[in-house]
Amino acid sequence: MLSFFIAKHIYRGSGSKNSSRPAVFIAMAGIAIGIIVMLVSVAVVIGFKSEVRNKVIGFGSHIQISNLDDARSYEMRPVVVNDSLLAELSDYKQVKHIQRFSTKPGIIKTDSTFQGMVLKGVGPEFDPTFMKEHLVAGIVPHFSDTLSTNQVLISKAIADKLGLKLGDKIYTYYINDNVRARRLTIKGIYQTNFAEYDKIFLITDIYTVNHLNGWKKDQYGGIELTIRDYDLLNKTTYDIASNIDKMKDKYGGVYYVRNIVQLNPQLFAWLGLLDMNVWVILILMIGIAGFTMVSGLLIIIIERTNMIGLLKALGTNNYTVRRIFLWLSVFIIGKGILIGDIIAVALIYLQGHFKIIKLNPATYYVDTVPVSFNVLIFIIINVCSFLVSLMMLLGPSYLISKIHPANSMRYE
Repeated sequence: MLSFFIAKHIYRGSGSKNSSRPAVFIAMAGIAIGIIVMLVSVAVVIGFKSEVRNKVIGFGSHIQISNLDDARSYEMRPVVVNDSLLAELSDYKQVKHIQRFSTKPGIIKTDSTFQGMVLKGVGPEFDPTFMKEHLVAGIVPHFSDTLSTNQVLISKAIADKLGLKLGDKIYTYYINDNVRARRLTIKGIYQTNFAEYDKIFLITDIYTVNHLNGWKKDQYGGIELTIRDYDLLNKTTYDIASNIDKMKDKYGGVYYVRNIVQLNPQLFAWLGLLDMNVWVILILMIGIAGFTMVSGLLIIIIERTNMIGLLKALGTNNYTVRRIFLWLSVFIIGKGILIGDIIAVALIYLQGHFKIIKLNPATYYVDTVPVSFNVLIFIIINVCSFLVSLMMLLGPSYLISKIHPANSMRYE
């Protein structure tokens, strides 16, 4: 193929003192930088969204079933959670794990200060995976639904503020019709860097919380459901809600099904805005890379005017000459993308494994820049960048048809 052979000859820069190596290098560098910025930006945003989302889900699971009258308050009204309801929920294919929970707002008091908090009670079916991942001291105790062990998990934020350490006994107070007190022993300290929860939650036996609330044996604050596929969250929520929502238990409590997005609309709306930032970055970087290629191609065409004139004088048509420069563009874009991919993957790997870039967890919820490598998105960005850059060169390539052999042979 003549056009391919000539393009390859020009790309290698051999056979001519006017070979456009600087223009080729600049165009290639523009493509590589664009790819690096796009891949790293997408990896950071996906990683950040995943980290924040997983922390919210770790505290509240994917779906919660509670009393309709809760009004999103930690001072919960109970619903009946019996074996038949648990069996019905376990029949859903997407439901991976089910656990009961209850909450009770209270106060921790030490000799010198006090701190508001929410005591969250969980039962023996509690999944400790999330807490174990973020445990900084002690253990995650076994929680009971039949007796009070008076053992508690607290956050490092609360422990540091109140000067508490592992093994300390803390006095907590709760207000119903009167003030009730409980002394709890710190068995574990966790740190998720998610301030909205770290500053509030203590975790203990569900029996203790239910007793403080004065509920009956089969009453609980609600149920937390973990599902298998987050992408099916809305569908699973709808399926469960269509069967359980607005049902009444034997004490008149009304079941209400909500997923984690509905429970935290502001947070997930903020995470959704990050997608817009990614789109802006992708469009800008593809545009910059494309215009860099256009500039490079124009420079190459101008420097190769004599060659274009000679080819036309020998009978080569405009289409064939255009194909030469489009093939040249393919070589430049392809190598630029390859270089960008290698550098971007290296940066993502280094950050993912060595946590080089740190963040302030009080502001960003994480202590290092999180990254997540998605192969499908990686391929899509590469393919789209290649095609868009190449299509942007179709217009400038028509400049070749304006070059006349007679004039170009005298071009300096």
